[in-house]
Amino acid sequence: MKTDDLPRDMTPIAFTLDGQPQEARPGETLLQVARRVGLELPHLCHSDRLGSPGNCRACVVEIEGERVLAPSCCRAPQAGMVVKTASQRATSARKTVLELLLSDASDTTVLKYDSELAQWATKAGAQPGRYPARPAAARDLSHVAMAVNLDACIQCTRCIRACRDVQGNDVLGLAFRGGHAQIVFDQADPMGQSTCVACGECVQACPTGAIAPANGAYARPSQQQVDSVCPYCGVGCQLTYHVSDGRIEHVEGKAGPANEERLCVKGRFGFDYAHSPDRLTMPLIRREGVAKDPLAVVHRLTPEQVRAQFREASWDEALDAAAAGFRRALVSTSARGKQSPVAGFGSAKGTNEEAYLFQKLIRSAFGTHNVDHCTRLCHASSVAALMEGLGSGVVSNPLRDVAKAEIVIVIGANPAQNHPVGASWIKNAVRQGTKLVLADPRRTELARHAWRYLGFRSGTDVALLNAMLHTIIAEGLANTAYIDAHTTDFELLKAHVADFSPEAMAPVCGIDADTIREVARAYATSRASMILWGMGVSQHTHGTDNARCLIALAMVTGQIGRPGTGLHPLRGQNNVQGASDAGLIPMVLPDYHRVSEPDARHKAEALWGLPPGSLGEEPGLTVVEIINAAHDGQIRAMLIQGENPAMSDPDATHAREALARLDHLVVQDIFLTETASLADVILPATAWPEKTGSVTNTDRCVQLGRKAVPSPGEARADAWITEQLARRLGLPWRYDVAPDGSATAGAACGIGAVFEEMRQLMPSIAGLSWARLQREGAVIYPVADETDPGHPVVFTDGYPTPTGRARLVPAALRPPAEEPDADYPLVLITGRQLEHWHTGSMTRRSDVLGAIEPAPVVSLHPQTAERLGLGGGDAARVRSRRGQVALTVRLDEGTPANTAFIPFAYAEAAANLLTNPALDPFGKIAELKYCAVTVEPVRDGHPHHS
Repeated sequence: MKTDDLPRDMTPIAFTLDGQPQEARPGETLLQVARRVGLELPHLCHSDRLGSPGNCRACVVEIEGERVLAPSCCRAPQAGMVVKTASQRATSARKTVLELLLSDASDTTVLKYDSELAQWATKAGAQPGRYPARPAAARDLSHVAMAVNLDACIQCTRCIRACRDVQGNDVLGLAFRGGHAQIVFDQADPMGQSTCVACGECVQACPTGAIAPANGAYARPSQQQVDSVCPYCGVGCQLTYHVSDGRIEHVEGKAGPANEERLCVKGRFGFDYAHSPDRLTMPLIRREGVAKDPLAVVHRLTPEQVRAQFREASWDEALDAAAAGFRRALVSTSARGKQSPVAGFGSAKGTNEEAYLFQKLIRSAFGTHNVDHCTRLCHASSVAALMEGLGSGVVSNPLRDVAKAEIVIVIGANPAQNHPVGASWIKNAVRQGTKLVLADPRRTELARHAWRYLGFRSGTDVALLNAMLHTIIAEGLANTAYIDAHTTDFELLKAHVADFSPEAMAPVCGIDADTIREVARAYATSRASMILWGMGVSQHTHGTDNARCLIALAMVTGQIGRPGTGLHPLRGQNNVQGASDAGLIPMVLPDYHRVSEPDARHKAEALWGLPPGSLGEEPGLTVVEIINAAHDGQIRAMLIQGENPAMSDPDATHAREALARLDHLVVQDIFLTETASLADVILPATAWPEKTGSVTNTDRCVQLGRKAVPSPGEARADAWITEQLARRLGLPWRYDVAPDGSATAGAACGIGAVFEEMRQLMPSIAGLSWARLQREGAVIYPVADETDPGHPVVFTDGYPTPTGRARLVPAALRPPAEEPDADYPLVLITGRQLEHWHTGSMTRRSDVLGAIEPAPVVSLHPQTAERLGLGGGDAARVRSRRGQVALTVRLDEGTPANTAFIPFAYAEAAANLLTNPALDPFGKIAELKYCAVTVEPVRDGHPHHS
């Protein structure tokens, strides 16, 4: 294209740089042009991610006709400008600046071997010691994860911008004046006592090591760097493992599509679980005659307890024993009808390939669809409503689309704790003008960023959402053109919500009518509105109804199918989306083809080499149904891969009793979990950094995780274990998966072969070959062919339903299954917390994460605690109709009155000993977010002993 053909704002800017004519692109700075043409200029305050405040003055250049030197990092070229980078005045000034900085931070390489200050000083010939140094500053070692050494601080402010502008945490600042100025945390608090959430963004931004990992990892180069994906939440942050001597020393964020180098405390500092001394390293078989005691389940068995219950075995013996037990279960159960006596729980913490092989094994070897995973306890109701209404259970838009929205509703979710990097994108969007509506009974951290906070009464989601629908329809704000073109059953919905006026629902949900109308109008009339939700919506007996209302909001307003709009259920674990896609669900095969569809069954049977009719048309049992069937003696054997139902299932005592009643339980895991302690055979698996495979995040982005470190002892990859079991159960599998979790270069065998077979059943990833995934590292589906870049936004021109239209389903107002009464007057809400994940089997074996949050707590509003005779730090007992736990009180004004919140990661105070197993009739998900409890002081003063 000729220059004259460019739009005005794209016209290049002609100027002279060191005597040579150059053209700057619109928006470029002098520093960027210089770097582009191969000129090196020192820069310390500048960062490509964080911008350029121009305060370090290490990059100054001389501009003809100007009296003072200009910082090239924040100065834009102008037409005809003559710039000199190599003049004596400019080079002398830059050298002087670096020498002044060296006077305060003379040997930063001790803290950070690749210190940017040291590198630029060497290149500029700057010498330390030319100027007197400031008085030494005391080191701040108050934080378990990070060390602060202000002697190395050059006040470039990159840490402040990383904290405030990137993560939106507002902890770091610059205090005092002149020569007394210094970086501070909050009100000059020690870092470990500040509100720092340990995301480590400041660590990655610091050019000198003034803020660095506390383990000293920055002081030396790592031997190997391996790019991979975070093993925790569904955001799917890419990261780089820094490995030396076969151990991960530190982790840095990588510029992945979901995170752009950002990480949270778990992703950055929670990696050491892989090197825990608690790792399973040898197969174990239960000793003959040793009974399983469900009441004696503890967080960690002592070595003596392990030896008393289990004996070590070779892999051949353990696999033979595992397979033999399943065969006995199959032949010993007679007249069982259509119900198989075997079931399997797969994992959302493994790879797509492992999930695919697991569900294939259960269906092929045992002739049953009794296979499920943790999505049943997370978003099963969301998926049920999405499948019913839209014909697909996927998110419509990526999480980062919040930047393109005018209104974002976050309901029943706490992203700042559960999806911290996702929360940072929300905070960034708010800063740029997006209006955030936070709807949640708990007033969580995002509330301070919200335009409107809707603290509705727990369990009244339908009342609030139907009142919004009423407002939109009654006030003529519905998008009738979109409704007519893309939906069905609008008149049914309209008639249903006519009785749900904001005035009628305000006493029910606790939000005043004017606020409900204001939020409904804003959502309906904005250019682009987006809804994000979490398990606060889904984990109810009316969870499917909650999701139906959210779907209806998007449909009747046409707020879907465009950037910045749509529906996004935030996926919990790192591969919940991928495991579901791969068919780890009892009612669907890979890519959500229902088991009742003959064509889908026949295609799977042909690909898997099974006789026609091998796959039944009846859906299998779900997680809670399987546990109930095991308790009743209908399920006699189970294979569990990387799941911990003894901790994660509701009414955990019942779940543990069910597991103990099994004739045969085989567990594949990396630790001897609470579930594994009830097993007959335990097979040691590899941790996430020890294997290669694909994983799919909450945005539908398939990413490649790579093996970074060797596995300990005899631990083997889950995919290898599954293949070996399949062979012993008579299946002619020949993937030849590597036992150490590595992947071959091609797709002829191993994990690549599994991926290639998997995509034959999954049109959504038909165009994503194993070779392409290895080459590109991340591709968002649907992707039809090798040239298709993928589609971040779906439902742009219809829905994958028989009619091509979305179905609007009215939702009735139903109470929770168990409400407070005189005996149990409080509502219990369970959930996750920032530092710990799921049942804690990984994060509670991380030294850093365990040090930050070492013990279980129950959060109470100060007024509620006072009424109960409790104060912060007191020991309390929480009881429900199913069990009791003892733990420490934490006062939290964000917790509603007469409500208790307990994280469920602590076996010594397992929240799911209390929760209600009542199921949503559609999603078959348990009501983990609502049950009735009482809270009372523990008079002996010893929590954790109930």
